Amino acid sequence: MQKKIKRRLLRTVFCFFAALFAVLGTLFFDGKYYAFVSLILALLGCAAFFFRLEKRQAFVGELVLLAVMTSMTVLGRVLFAALPGFKPVTAIVILTALSFGPEIGFLTGAMGALVSNFYFGQGPWTPFQMFTWGLIGFFAGILRAYLKRYRPALLLYGAIAGMAYSLVMDVWTVLWWDGGFFVSRYLAALLAAAPYTILYAVSNVVFLFLLAAPLGKKLDRIYRKYFSLSEE
Repeated sequence: MQKKIKRRLLRTVFCFFAALFAVLGTLFFDGKYYAFVSLILALLGCAAFFFRLEKRQAFVGELVLLAVMTSMTVLGRVLFAALPGFKPVTAIVILTALSFGPEIGFLTGAMGALVSNFYFGQGPWTPFQMFTWGLIGFFAGILRAYLKRYRPALLLYGAIAGMAYSLVMDVWTVLWWDGGFFVSRYLAALLAAAPYTILYAVSNVVFLFLLAAPLGKKLDRIYRKYFSLSEE
């Protein structure tokens, strides 16, 4: 009971300071540093998950799994580098979350973005990519009972995840361009990125369709063999 209270308190404190930081940044910087403020918030959002993993003393198997699945996302992104927008990263993150839950799903997405950007290029966009891919894995883990049961729902989630990724990243694009958020610029960014967004959504559906059965079964087997006992 005390642990649950401490966790709730930590989440409340984190949300309070994150909101306070955003408000103060907006007031004192006169709207000129929205990109910087949003960057810090994305970093804090990722840090909360890493902090939780450390606090609950993850056993070696979880760390090894995280390293392996992160490597798979990085490899998938690098191998398909010649095909912009057509990559298996989101599909791997989603399937990881379906088998191992929202936390591992978030961390796989976040670490995959961080590590792969050592090849594609690090920059202020990296925390946004980490947070966005992480959230895709997190919500897949939350909905995993339903997504694993209904294949059409899984494919639909993959398509929505592809569009959501572009929607969130275009917010960062506008903030970085203008130092503030302008609806007209955001709509222009969405329109310019529409072909890429559609291709990415389609690629998620394709990779989930191809990988859900073979990769999903292997991940479920690993979970039952090495992880289910550790949760008892």
